[in-house]
Amino acid sequence: MPVPASLSRQAEAVRDFNRFYTRQIGVLDEGLLASPYTLTQARVLFELGTRKTITAREIGELLGLDAGYLSRLVQGFMAEGLVARKPCKQDGRQWLLSLTAEGRKAFRELDRASHQLTATHLSRLSEPGRHRLLASMQEVQRLLSPSNDGSKLIIRTHRIGDIGWAIERHGQLYADEFGWNDEFEALVATLFAQFASKHDPAKERMWVAEVDGERVGCVFVVRNADDPGAAQLRCLLVDPKARGLGIGKQLVDQCLDFAAEAGYARMLLWTNDILVSARRIYQAAGFSLMSEEPHRSFGHDLVGQVWERTLR
Repeated sequence: MPVPASLSRQAEAVRDFNRFYTRQIGVLDEGLLASPYTLTQARVLFELGTRKTITAREIGELLGLDAGYLSRLVQGFMAEGLVARKPCKQDGRQWLLSLTAEGRKAFRELDRASHQLTATHLSRLSEPGRHRLLASMQEVQRLLSPSNDGSKLIIRTHRIGDIGWAIERHGQLYADEFGWNDEFEALVATLFAQFASKHDPAKERMWVAEVDGERVGCVFVVRNADDPGAAQLRCLLVDPKARGLGIGKQLVDQCLDFAAEAGYARMLLWTNDILVSARRIYQAAGFSLMSEEPHRSFGHDLVGQVWERTLR
């Protein structure tokens, strides 16, 4: 089955990073960290060095190693006097493995060299850079962990810091994806500032979507300036990292439910025809296109659209 083009590009990006990182940590060297051991041998020593005893089967399951290959590694360690074994009382078919004094010495030297190399890499970064790197690594580990059984999504009302985040993300994402200039960020900043400074909580509200505690989307509802009986949906955004989870639909549904309960008769929104994904969400939620008009904004020739949906 052919691989979709987008997935193929993503796979190449991951492979490129893997090649970069393996060069950085020296795993392509004949001996890891100037030792006589390969990466696999070092990993086996690490599993042995961080436990009093462990069976070969457990090491194989932890590292995903073939049983025959692992057996040959262990036999080699035993021949060098690094590993000892004794029968497992719970399972006579298994041997409990442990490091000898010489094996523990080899483990400590490898562990110390690895720690020093990592600290050296980190020392080249600023303190904020280290925090960003560690946060990114933790996120990669979480996403690729076999125990990751799905992300936790919550949609909540806004709090301190959310509006600043929303303005920044709008400005950056629309610049990245559509090439819009700072006029758009200025417009978004004005809309959010008006909401923040004088919104009526009973009639106007903002929501933020979080996935595993990270902000990934937002939207807000205000009273329409020309028609007090109509609500206005504004600034729907879903970060690319969270697209495909149905967050846009849930944010729009939140707006519709709130507006209906607040007593509005209908809801309006303004968008542009190039925002195809957003328009699909609006159409699926029952909005109809009422009018459209060409305009020159944000450094581009665009077609603005007004959409509407009745609420009662």
